[in-house]
Amino acid sequence: MREWIALNMTPGIGPRAAAKLLERFGSPEAVYRATRAELEKLRLLPEAVDSIIARDLHEKAEGELEAVRKLGGDILILDDGVYPPLLREIFDPPVTLYVKGAWAECWEQPCVAIVGSRRCSTYGQNSASMIARDLAQRGVTIVSGFARGIDAAAHRAAIEGGGRTIAVLGTGIDQVYPRDHKKLAEEILDAGGALVSQFPLATPPVSENFPYRNRIISGLSLGVIVVEAAENSGSLITARLAIEQNREVFAVPGNITSRNSFGTNYLIKGAGAKLVQQWQDVAAELPPQIAARLLPPPLKKEKRKSLSDQLAMVPQGLTGFEQSVFKLLSADHPAHIDVLVNQSRLTIPDLTSALLTLEMRDLVRALPGKCFVRKM
Repeated sequence: MREWIALNMTPGIGPRAAAKLLERFGSPEAVYRATRAELEKLRLLPEAVDSIIARDLHEKAEGELEAVRKLGGDILILDDGVYPPLLREIFDPPVTLYVKGAWAECWEQPCVAIVGSRRCSTYGQNSASMIARDLAQRGVTIVSGFARGIDAAAHRAAIEGGGRTIAVLGTGIDQVYPRDHKKLAEEILDAGGALVSQFPLATPPVSENFPYRNRIISGLSLGVIVVEAAENSGSLITARLAIEQNREVFAVPGNITSRNSFGTNYLIKGAGAKLVQQWQDVAAELPPQIAARLLPPPLKKEKRKSLSDQLAMVPQGLTGFEQSVFKLLSADHPAHIDVLVNQSRLTIPDLTSALLTLEMRDLVRALPGKCFVRKM
């Protein structure tokens, strides 16, 4: 264990260099028995060779494992039986994986990733939430990157659906980034989810970490759903990695005039991604034994309603004022309170009372600027 952790902490040794070393020497223990000449033949950086020869990180590695366990986490190594099997299959799996939470239970279930823009639209946020919640309710673990926007919506919806979710971090598991996601991290763990990272403790959120994180998101998953992605976005990098890893790639279509839809529409049009409208579109492309378990509706006697039927339904138990306000709201296009006043012809007190009741029943969501949308 100590040698694995030390190898992962060695400066200049990334996943591909580590894979090269393991292929040549067979194990981290053998790497640390190698001569300088043998190491230099692999064209490693000089500082990496110096560190391996000096064995100067072994003591730090022991302290690292102790610190992780004090945090309530653990470190998995590549030849562990508990290392996630799907991740082990990729070209350059991390030699160590820092984990916290109910990680074993998370990847015992089928895993599907949902990724997208940090600056997402209401449509994108609702789409991610709907698909994540519906899949989580059926025993699928939702994997995402813990970023603002689509990632956070997917994590939260999986929790709301009573399922598990894995947050793959671009920092150490002792860091919370973005900082305002501290509560979300707690909710993920409380709901039986997990935090996962390849990076040692105290690793800051530097930009070069996130492409490494993206390959773990796709590597843990049977498929990757891209909800919104601008041109040259990190989500498209994740989709490309998923294709390289022989994973399924899905995309939610978007408005052709929106820059956030460029990536998803391109994936559908030019990269062979499967178009997604509902969770069934995802389930149908998973391995047959998993698809067979997911696809039957939870209540066989109940006729399945189409998505358009679900959106047209008015919940029971609403007053006349509440029904009229609910019918004016859309799931995708925020309505300003002034527009609702004009269209509903209600007084301000009656309108605000109706909106408050709808919020309390978790039927609508208030957005900044006194705007409101239906909650899916």
